[in-house]
Amino acid sequence: GMIAYLLRVTPAELETYQGNSALLEERVNNEDAGLDPAFYDIDKSWDGIIYLLTGSNSSDTSQPLSRLFFSGRLIDKQQDLGTGPAHYLLPEEVKELHEMVAGIDPVSLKAKFDATHMKEIGVYPNVWDHEDTADYLVEYFETVQEVFAVAASQGEAIITFVR
Repeated sequence: GMIAYLLRVTPAELETYQGNSALLEERVNNEDAGLDPAFYDIDKSWDGIIYLLTGSNSSDTSQPLSRLFFSGRLIDKQQDLGTGPAHYLLPEEVKELHEMVAGIDPVSLKAKFDATHMKEIGVYPNVWDHEDTADYLVEYFETVQEVFAVAASQGEAIITFVR
């Protein structure tokens, strides 16, 4: 399955990874990466979260919130961290997106959950008719809110990738 990861980084770390993407690969592929407090696994929730926020899947990047995980700005377009290169958000963008997601009541997102429509438009992983799936998305959305809140408060960038 395609699992999404978010990594909070300082602007200096972002520059380092842009200059040498192998260092990013080393950091996220390290067996201790899961112990890194700046590294978050949001499982297969990413496309469902985008759907709850925008009503579309992640291939529609017309709305600002659709860029939470796929900014379109790549660390190294030649690098493949599993299903392609890592994307990044600059600290200013992190702050903007944080302001957008901070005010969203996670429970209110459950009302936007529509398994039939999600299947029709191919929201990954397309298993939305299981019980508790809406709760699963809400739980990971709360993680995303936390990641953006911490990063925004510390002036950090966020790197995202799927593998």
